[in-house]
Amino acid sequence: MGLKGEAAIVGFSEMAPTRKPIDQAFDLERWARLAASTIADAGLSLSDVDGIVTHSISESHTFIPSTIVEYLGIGVNFAEIVDLGGATAAGGVWRAAAAIELGLCEAVLVVTLGSHTVPTSPLKPREVSQGYHFGASSNIYGSPQAEFEIPYGNLGQNGPYAQVAQRYAYEYGYDERALAKIPVDQRVNANHHPGAIFHDVPLAIEDVLASRMIAAPLHILEIVMPVQGGAAVLVTSERLARKARHRPVWISGFGEHVPYKTPTYAKSLLDTPMKTVAASAFAMARIERTDVDMVSIYDCYTITVLLELEDAGFCEKGQGARFLAERDLTFRGDFPMNTAGGQLGFGQAGLAGGMHHVIDGTRQIMGRAGRTQLAECSRAFVTGNGGILGEQTALVLIGD
Repeated sequence: MGLKGEAAIVGFSEMAPTRKPIDQAFDLERWARLAASTIADAGLSLSDVDGIVTHSISESHTFIPSTIVEYLGIGVNFAEIVDLGGATAAGGVWRAAAAIELGLCEAVLVVTLGSHTVPTSPLKPREVSQGYHFGASSNIYGSPQAEFEIPYGNLGQNGPYAQVAQRYAYEYGYDERALAKIPVDQRVNANHHPGAIFHDVPLAIEDVLASRMIAAPLHILEIVMPVQGGAAVLVTSERLARKARHRPVWISGFGEHVPYKTPTYAKSLLDTPMKTVAASAFAMARIERTDVDMVSIYDCYTITVLLELEDAGFCEKGQGARFLAERDLTFRGDFPMNTAGGQLGFGQAGLAGGMHHVIDGTRQIMGRAGRTQLAECSRAFVTGNGGILGEQTALVLIGD
């Protein structure tokens, strides 16, 4: 059961992140721009595209796929909306692959717009969403969060992730230097990746530990930098993949598990969905953890990375800090991770932050990683994470 590895990523596009909203464009405009650059990167044409995967857009709250294809001027046989936070990109990629293997379509654009400033008009101002004030938490009437969590201050992301880190410290101890090593090693990668937001800013462990405490034990340099941006990939059948410009990156395995929205309802704060997710992805791809050449691990917080690595089976539970401390996570090292800088080094452009990880693995397998290119890379493990460890997805990507 599962994917047969007959669909491949053949092109990608990732906007260079910016800290300030310098590009005011409608979501539909940016969707079209990303689509055009991704198709061009693959060496194919818009007429080849017969499927799309998207998330919500500002210009329409309903009939979103039809709004997009109408703007593009195409018709599609597969149209999907994915709403999994940081797991949206990886989730969209495996859905595209599944649709292709089922014979529904041959080329699917998976686009994540990221965060940016959308034009507005004083004659018809945009409504301020609940998310603006409450983040991923829902304060809408009827939501359990509105009744049982938000009134008591349990909302957003920083506090809940800090709670998870505190629980980890209680159960296993907390090596703050080992956790700080994550953004430090990834900053080395970012320093060698021209598009990264921190391309020209080195970092040391002492810098991380001296940075402002946001929610103990998490420092500001252990938390993603929100930026403006967007990213997309094109997934195709084998027939089109053989016509494309680059080495195909076959989507050979995936896993997905969504057990809750907030940690309030988690059976255990430290047992994440990644246990189920990674087991599914590796079994489907028929490879072992030791077979991968690089990993691209969703890194909204340092504690997220530690838990994902443990639950994905790269080390034993409670041994994540030691694992991190003993390995070189840079592109030069023995365990290359997030070789384009990860979100901690590249920046998190909203939902496009998850696509950054998909593209990181894809770029390495295609041999297009520039100064951070690994000597040999044919297998990558990629993760996505939404909410507070409640929506997780993983992909195994394999080159010919």
